[in-house]
Amino acid sequence: MRSIALREIKSFFGSPIGYLVIGLFLLLNGLFLWVFDGEYNILQSGFADLSPFFTLAPWIFIFLIPAVTMRSFSDEKKQGTIELLLTKPLSLWQIVNGKFLGSFLLIVIALLPTLVYVCVISSLGMPEGNIDMGRTMGSYFGLLFLVAAYTSIGIFTSTLSENQIVAFLLSVFLCFLFYFGFEGISNYAKGFEDAVSRIGMDNHFKSMSRGVLDTRDILYFVSVSFLFLSFTVFKLKSLKT
Repeated sequence: MRSIALREIKSFFGSPIGYLVIGLFLLLNGLFLWVFDGEYNILQSGFADLSPFFTLAPWIFIFLIPAVTMRSFSDEKKQGTIELLLTKPLSLWQIVNGKFLGSFLLIVIALLPTLVYVCVISSLGMPEGNIDMGRTMGSYFGLLFLVAAYTSIGIFTSTLSENQIVAFLLSVFLCFLFYFGFEGISNYAKGFEDAVSRIGMDNHFKSMSRGVLDTRDILYFVSVSFLFLSFTVFKLKSLKT
């Protein structure tokens, strides 16, 4: 599993993909949070708070993470190396987890520079250091779980087609559906609004963003990640037979 993950990381940084993903994520966040006028501009909000970042990041990741994961198995199928990969002395779960871990670590690397925002916001507070660290750290943990769920969805969709664009679009659709779609559908589910909204990621991410790490929210993200990784293993098993 470690060898697969390291190979993925090396392939990301051996091409412009890794640098492009990190650069785009930081650039888009930087522009919306510090430059562009609007509701996401922290300097114009008047509050020493990173809420705009945690509102914006899930939407950027809806497009960015599928762009990272779309090549995971699609590229292997297109180049005809999927059979070679499946014959390695590794279980299907080790192969899938290796691919998942490689993509997940790339996004984590992209997130690390945003910790500078915490220092900046803390220094801008009145008095200095006036920032809710509990809520901020809870939001970061929530974002990591959200990234894991998005990544597992992207890894699964990459097994459905050798066309990377198709894998990308399917991943964007499923990520959007799970993050915001169920919240929208709940408005039409009379009498079941709360139950339907709880199926979506938005509900659980917002709960963690309040600084409260509820085991139900953690279990939800772990379950979604495990579910889509299981779908991936099942799909690969069908290709192997």
